[in-house]
Amino acid sequence: MRMATWSLCMIVRNEEDTLPRCLASVGDLADEIIVVDTGSTDRTSEVARSFGAHVHPFTWRDDFSAARNYAFSLATADYIFWLDADDVIRAEDFSTWKDLKTSLDPGVDAVTAWYHLAFYGDTPSYSSRLVRVVRRAAGFLWRGQVHEYLEVRGNVLHSDAAVCHRPVRHDADRNLRIYEARIRAGELLGARDTLYYANELVDHGRIVEAMTQYEAFLKMPDIWKEDAIFACYRLSDCHLRLGQQEEARMAVLRSFLYDAPRSEACCRLGHAALEQGDLDAALSWYRLAILCRRPPGFVGFLNRACETWLPHIQLCVILARLGRIGEAYEHNEWAAKFLGSEDPMILHNRAQLAAMLQASEGA
Repeated sequence: MRMATWSLCMIVRNEEDTLPRCLASVGDLADEIIVVDTGSTDRTSEVARSFGAHVHPFTWRDDFSAARNYAFSLATADYIFWLDADDVIRAEDFSTWKDLKTSLDPGVDAVTAWYHLAFYGDTPSYSSRLVRVVRRAAGFLWRGQVHEYLEVRGNVLHSDAAVCHRPVRHDADRNLRIYEARIRAGELLGARDTLYYANELVDHGRIVEAMTQYEAFLKMPDIWKEDAIFACYRLSDCHLRLGQQEEARMAVLRSFLYDAPRSEACCRLGHAALEQGDLDAALSWYRLAILCRRPPGFVGFLNRACETWLPHIQLCVILARLGRIGEAYEHNEWAAKFLGSEDPMILHNRAQLAAMLQASEGA
């Protein structure tokens, strides 16, 4: 069976600093590189061509989907793969991508991959899933002016491949400008745009306005379960920024209306209990966080720390406070399974626990 060919399609603007890193990480995954330049004034196009890319200009009109769909229209390979200029495929993830490409069944219409957004050291701590590869003949299109998404159907493969987001800089006001221009023009934002508009407001410190938008989103019919849970968490964060501890806790509990407790919700509630000095409640929440299981086919935002090492570290701290040194040590070693035995936090905890144990034996 002939191995399918892949076109890498990108839209860029003034990315001379990050584009070399991105394209170098792609290696030989791409049989064709299409770069659509939306108005660079630096060496972005020159850099792209140095990697063998076909560069095409595109007049920017505040519509990310229009630019991405144009890039996709220029592709000629069997499958289309997309990245942003500040994305990177880590060396340790490259073999997974290579295996995916060489083994991809021609009946697959779209492939999702992990998108790592935040890290603890080199360990991904916060991720989402995005459609990264689509069969060109399927004709899938991007939707949405901003915070755009690929609308796919058919046979979707959820892969273990991953892309890392490594931003250097960005236009922090761009997305908010686009949303507010649409609102001034009289447009009523749909559910997805309302949620992302709220996120933009948070990023700009407009917390009360953001809370209004999150509440509006949560009242909309037929919202996606994962988005609703995410909105509850963000609403909780807003309350915390306003010093409203109880309201923040209730916002997290509100997420239970949409599905069984998730690890992140339990860790949030455990932290709230710790802040109140309720160690017993905190123990219960962090233990529950360990027991929670990710729903099958999960494609929402994933707080990896909360479902791996974080509850163990917190249990270590709480149990140490309670004088239960042996149990505290066990949880620290569980955290080490995720973070590595030489992680500075693990080493610090070991030293502290050893000192506490020695002090208790000498008493």
